[in-house]
Amino acid sequence: MAEFWHSTELPHLESRRSCQDAACYRPHSHDRFSIGLVDTGTTAFTGPAGGSVPLAAGDVILIPAGHVHACNPGRGRWEYQMIHADQRWIASLLPEGGEILLGGITVVRDRGVHRRFDAVNDLLFAGPGEQQAATADVEATLRRALNECMAATPLHRLPSATDIELLDRLGPVLDRLHEDASNPALTELAEAAGMDRYQLIRAMRRATGLTPVAWRHNDRVITARTMLREGRSLAETAQALGFADQSHFHRVFRAHVAATPGAYRR
Repeated sequence: MAEFWHSTELPHLESRRSCQDAACYRPHSHDRFSIGLVDTGTTAFTGPAGGSVPLAAGDVILIPAGHVHACNPGRGRWEYQMIHADQRWIASLLPEGGEILLGGITVVRDRGVHRRFDAVNDLLFAGPGEQQAATADVEATLRRALNECMAATPLHRLPSATDIELLDRLGPVLDRLHEDASNPALTELAEAAGMDRYQLIRAMRRATGLTPVAWRHNDRVITARTMLREGRSLAETAQALGFADQSHFHRVFRAHVAATPGAYRR
């Protein structure tokens, strides 16, 4: 079960509240800064370098844009919240020294910090009659939450290990995967990077945390989320992004978002 919030009044911000009792996410990334709150239960967080970080109720995890990750529940049900915000906007709200939160994944185990971010979602998910006040207060509430987060001692900090040189070399491959409506052949992509197929797969994993096919699926889901937030139909979105049909779009979207496109769009 998932409940989503997005608004044309705050297009740089979206959020969700969810309850899951089964593994639901493939490794994926977002084009926004993500703040995750574990409300009940436990989950295993997997970052870009592999390995698992156990999270429990009350934990808050902050994930900069572009960092591959996955969170799936441990035994039993878990409830969680995710806030996604434009990273440049988040940077403008951070206190002095806060740029450390943009350089890698941070986990904070502090009930006070959890309550602060929970208050942000309380504002976002307020009823229609309270929405105007929520919009006016959300930036100040989020700024306070980020300040309190910076004052807390992190439980884990996973710095970024992005290989900028390798990413530059893979630029033509990523451009082709993003822009080509068809599914480009792996051999063509490898030639564009001056590699063979197996070198390309290893290089993509090292640079992005994903294989070429997984990166393409993730990229299309990111674009699909934007289109659905703008009110585009499921059929139009699926066709524009080159999915074979709506059923294929549904399967790929659900694997990355743990919700159907229709549930996300509402």
